Amino acid sequence: MERNIKRWYPDVAYASASEMQKMDIYLPEAGNGPFPVLLEIHGGGFVMMDKRDGDLNPWLLGLRRGYAVAAVNYRRAGEGLFPAAVIDCKAALRFIKAEGAKYHLDGTHIMAVGGSAGSNLAAMLNTSADVPELQDDSLGHAEYNTRILGSVNWYTPTDFTKSDEGIRLCDLDPFPCPHMAAGSPESSYMGGAIASLPYDYVQKANPMTYITKEMPPIYLQHGTKDALVPFYNSIQFAEKIRSICGDGRARLELLLGAAHADPRFETEEIMQKVFALIDQVMQSGSL
Repeated sequence: MERNIKRWYPDVAYASASEMQKMDIYLPEAGNGPFPVLLEIHGGGFVMMDKRDGDLNPWLLGLRRGYAVAAVNYRRAGEGLFPAAVIDCKAALRFIKAEGAKYHLDGTHIMAVGGSAGSNLAAMLNTSADVPELQDDSLGHAEYNTRILGSVNWYTPTDFTKSDEGIRLCDLDPFPCPHMAAGSPESSYMGGAIASLPYDYVQKANPMTYITKEMPPIYLQHGTKDALVPFYNSIQFAEKIRSICGDGRARLELLLGAAHADPRFETEEIMQKVFALIDQVMQSGSL
């Protein structure tokens, strides 16, 4: 997608503890808003990539539908271990609620979107609103909550301790570096080999840990040939949500034959489905 965007605010600082605590805000071509917001969180295994990388492109289609897009950077594993990235995303969310009017943003209508590591963080925003240990009020705007209307989640890592098992269960070729081993993206993020860390600590980075009956809607999409994050993650996530919240809070769609970050997620057909759901949630608060 060519980025010929006329109205945007680059590198807006949402906090001041790190150079990474910045977002780019993109606005629809016409109108003064306030525009409902897609808070886009980039992937990269918690260790790399940037808010202007290619995984932003499909979400910029929202500009044509009247949505603003806030693409967020956050402290990656080399600078801050878990929960720094979660804390940063929540600080960005509070900033939009507090300061968004300056940028034509509607702080009452925000959904989180992302893929891979970004999807884990979007899911954490969905399920763990206002959990004290996952936010740092010193980053600003502590008087605002960290609730969102819902999220769209592509190939979401959930329980890091089950990724290698999930690859086996899904009959996929194993990732060259086992997820439980030192050096894996998850281990870098958590500060040690997943296999050697306390189980309860690792579960703090699992959005499934925080599911409540009050969580907002979530739309999960996952490819059945994803050998990096097995689709077992999303099946377990959806099943747990349904067991706690009943039907109607989670929607899961498996893309047959799709790999991790597969271009098929960005086809016109899929994006039409995604934005139809976003429209529905933004308008009604439900799937």
